[in-house]
Amino acid sequence: MSEEEKHKLILLEDFLEQRLRKEQEISYYEEQLQEIEKKLFFLRKERELTATIIDMLTREKVVDLQEMVEEKLLLSKKDDETT
Repeated sequence: MSEEEKHKLILLEDFLEQRLRKEQEISYYEEQLQEIEKKLFFLRKERELTATIIDMLTREKVVDLQEMVEEKLLLSKKDDETT
């Protein structure tokens, strides 16, 4: 085998090794990406749930304030009627 043929074989071997490393790296990052996408999915769902809870609490406070105002109006009318 000539030196040129050995050199070509070495280059081919280098490229094959490089391809394998790149495939492994791609596989690793695809797995990481899937993990990140899963975490993002759950974080978005938690954010939606938190927003829903905040909205419900805000509406509940508004309802409570309305009820309080209505009760005071009723009480003041009853007081006016009794006096």
